[in-house]
Amino acid sequence: MKDTPAQAGLDPALVDEAYPLQKHMGFYLTAWEDGYARFELPMQHFLLNRYGLLHGGIHAMMIDTVIGYAGCWTGDPDNKRFGMTLSLNVNYLGRLQGQTLIAEGWKTGGGRSNWFAEAKITDELGTLAATGTGALRYRKGGTLAT
Repeated sequence: MKDTPAQAGLDPALVDEAYPLQKHMGFYLTAWEDGYARFELPMQHFLLNRYGLLHGGIHAMMIDTVIGYAGCWTGDPDNKRFGMTLSLNVNYLGRLQGQTLIAEGWKTGGGRSNWFAEAKITDELGTLAATGTGALRYRKGGTLAT
């Protein structure tokens, strides 16, 4: 995946190559540390619903993604963690005004097997569009099945 200017501060060894959905949708990681992650998504016409508004599923996808990353930080590219969402709640609060969706997520608690997280969706103008919470589980073995 080609680095974006916002990824300049990330350790390249920690940034995975974009998976097919990520490539198609165009979102990318801009910050990642213990208990926190941030993704950005440039607004595109194909992300809109029939009313010309950002489709609600995009909010949910970005919240799901960012809370997953927030709980899976290890700081070690040779020791990656992966998780699965058990439940996801999305609250739609307003309409984005800017040109970039910004998803931020925070791990809020949990234990060895599960964790809880919260997220918010804003734009570069600071407009709050959605919030979300989730319960997630760490994948056993730490790696994805192929």
